[in-house]
Parts: sequence; structure tokens; C-alpha cells
Amino acid sequence: MSEVDRIADQLERAHSGNAWHGPSVSEVLWDVDAATAAEHPIASAHSIWEIVLHVALWTDVARQRLAGKAVVDPPAEEDWSAAIDESAASWSATIDRLDRVTNRLQTAIVALDDRHLDEIVPGKGISKYLMLHGLVQHNLYHAGQIVLLKEATQS
Repeated sequence: MSEVDRIADQLERAHSGNAWHGPSVSEVLWDVDAATAAEHPIASAHSIWEIVLHVALWTDVARQRLAGKAVVDPPAEEDWSAAIDESAASWSATIDRLDRVTNRLQTAIVALDDRHLDEIVPGKGISKYLMLHGLVQHNLYHAGQIVLLKEATQS
């Protein structure tokens, strides 16, 4: 198995399941409805919905950077945006967006050759290898936050 295949596998496990650490992002979200996603059970914390939008944004930024685009870091209001429409349909569309951008990144990763992993991400000073592993870690970090927020909404 090539290194890009291993990275793609780690992203898949982090997003969809069968991860060593525990539940994936999709697994922690499967029973979250729009009302729960929009709640702020911890005053100083983001909502589940805001976290999902954030994860989707950074997954797509990584895909664009992997393609060689010099994407600047999003401004705070875009990085941590709130749901404008808190309907069930909008929540479903948010989950679909996360799945779609993750699948697009998966496709981009497996299209790489291992030798490209050492290339520096334009404007960031880190390798594509480090960026991709960092994204997997980032998404799992937020999956843990979602678990805690779900527990707080049930209290």
C-alpha cells in the first residue's frame, strides 16, 4: 500500500468509521437532528452545526491546497460561521456538504503519487503530507467536541 493510500484510508476511517480510536465524525453525527445541532449547551463553545461547517470548510481548503491553489486562511466569520437556516433540510444539506467535500478530498489524495507528499503547500510552509495528517487530526479533535456537546444537550 502506498503512503497516499494510507492517508486516504485514515481520512476515510476518521470520516466514515472503523477508526481505532472510536467513533468517526459521521458516526457521532448520525443521530443529531437540526435542533440539537443548533443548540449552544455550553455558553462559550460552538454549536455542533458550527463545528460541522468548520470541518467542511477546512476539508475543502485542504483539497484546494492539495491541488496547488494558494488558499488564504478564511476570515473568522467564515471559519466559524453559523447556520442561517436551522431547518432539518438545511442540516441535511450541511451533512451532505461535509460528505461531499470529504469524498472530493479522498479522490484528490488517491490521485497523488507519494513523491508529491513532500511538496510544500503554497503559502503555508508545510508539506502536503503534514497538511493531510493534520486535517485528519483536526477532524477527529472536532468529533470529540461533538460527543461532548451531544452529552451536554442531554443534561
